[in-house]
Amino acid sequence: MSPSILSVLEKVLAGTTAAKCETETLDFKQAKPNQKEAFADLAEAAVCFANASGGTIIVGVVDARSGEEAFIGCDLDAPTLRGRIHALTTPSLLVEVDELTFSGKRILTITVPEGLEVYSTAKGYTYQRINTDCVPMRPADVTRLAEERKGFDWSATSSGRPLDDIDPFAFRYCRRLLTSSIDITRQRHGKLSDRDLLHAMKAVADDGTLTRAGELMLCQEATSSPTEAVVYQHRRTQAGETDAVLRLGTPLVLAFEEVLQAIRARQGITPVTLPDGRQLQIEDYPSAAVREAIVNSLIHGDWRLRIPVRIEHSPQYLRIDSAGPLVSGVTTSNILTRGSRARYPALAASFRLLGLAEEVGQGVDRMYREMIRSGRDVPTISEDAEQVSVLFRGAAPNTRIAKFLASLPEDEQDDTDALLIIRTLCNKRTVKAVEIANVIQRTEEEAQAALLRLSVEPLNILEPSRGTMRHTFPAYRLRGEVVARLGSAVSYHSRAVDDIEKKIIEHIVDYGEVNNRTIQRLFDVDVYQARDILRDLVGREVITRTSEQTRGTAVRYGPGPSFPKARKSRPRKARPQANGNDQGETIF
Repeated sequence: MSPSILSVLEKVLAGTTAAKCETETLDFKQAKPNQKEAFADLAEAAVCFANASGGTIIVGVVDARSGEEAFIGCDLDAPTLRGRIHALTTPSLLVEVDELTFSGKRILTITVPEGLEVYSTAKGYTYQRINTDCVPMRPADVTRLAEERKGFDWSATSSGRPLDDIDPFAFRYCRRLLTSSIDITRQRHGKLSDRDLLHAMKAVADDGTLTRAGELMLCQEATSSPTEAVVYQHRRTQAGETDAVLRLGTPLVLAFEEVLQAIRARQGITPVTLPDGRQLQIEDYPSAAVREAIVNSLIHGDWRLRIPVRIEHSPQYLRIDSAGPLVSGVTTSNILTRGSRARYPALAASFRLLGLAEEVGQGVDRMYREMIRSGRDVPTISEDAEQVSVLFRGAAPNTRIAKFLASLPEDEQDDTDALLIIRTLCNKRTVKAVEIANVIQRTEEEAQAALLRLSVEPLNILEPSRGTMRHTFPAYRLRGEVVARLGSAVSYHSRAVDDIEKKIIEHIVDYGEVNNRTIQRLFDVDVYQARDILRDLVGREVITRTSEQTRGTAVRYGPGPSFPKARKSRPRKARPQANGNDQGETIF
């Protein structure tokens, strides 16, 4: 049994309903009483996963229950079930069926690989796993999936339009992007002849006409897209009236730049000064994150549905919707680690050549990193059969987190796993590898490696809890000095403050006084964070100023009115004599 399956079953046994443990790649099933119906039902579930990114079906667990009651077991024969799924699917689907015993019950696990084709049941029905639902596929969905799995690129096919239809301003803009790039390879592309540059951009089809990618990128009124390729709306409040609307057609290179300018013009800035004097300019919505989200919507949205990319912008949220589901094999629970798979490789190649898009698999990572580094929540990515949505929340930035992350080495500031772990531990006192694996979308072993790396030199951000440090997978927490630096950004900060206060009191008991420099050394914080700690203790009269000096890091503080008093030891009571009292009388 894999560790991930075991941990899920233990979670159900502990009291979580099986339904709440289901994911895009995990489903619980109760075998139907009739064998024929049971085989057909499980074959349908297997088809769902094969037409998505694969997954595991656990048979013998009631998804609406929790605890021991959820485990009812299954008496289906494993080899027979494997054979029936093979026979009841088209093309025949090979799965792995394993037996295990858990909570005293026999359970089957069906491991379904991601398919190479589009699969259907024996009756010709096609289904696909979307989030935690098995939904019927429409003809357009079947066509899209079949083309993706066969490697067919609609954007590389001919649009029928001649090269003369290219908008000259759009083409000059492409050249300017290349020649002004700091990348030497792009600079060289900027010096190519017109025809060679178009070929490099995958804009020319085999018959000499523009490809659909070329038409979308460079032509006005592209027949390959809706009349309005991008629709942008701005509201002063989340539910207020629209005060600005942009309806942009092709060329996409110009529409992309125009919508970025519209968002940039309405951005607010929060300045944050770092201890070393540098100043961060934190945008309401980090431009790099927004840029990647819009690029992804233009590259991966299904243009054949003729639905524009829609962008809604307000101080409370920024939402970007694109037509069609995620590309086959990519789900919201693996989008960070599975990497980007272009629905239209030629269109994606054109964006990347111009420097408008990251290399494959980097864009979503950047969205997450930029949001966390700005002291905000990660973007919410959701999908259904109709569209993919990316939502950025516009809450005020948590400047404590932004300052702390800006102090990390550059490599760590660019490490999505590290940022997600630190962010998680700001809201949760301890985490184990099995918990953080879902957050960073990696295996339990990879999650453990990430936690361990953050707990040793040179970072020393985390530490294993005392009771679990000898375990294979310990529970990790933020070190005390890190909690002190993060301050109120840590939701359980009050408990951490108690620990800080205890250490300061112990220091005063030993040395008689404390000052700002001492606080900096004790907790590895900057002068301003040390000042805040001292102010809090002075305000609560735990300490008081004892030096005539009133300003500076050398101001000394000693015990205040509320400083804990040392406990006096109680005198021992005299033990009575065994043979009498103090008057010499006999006790018994």
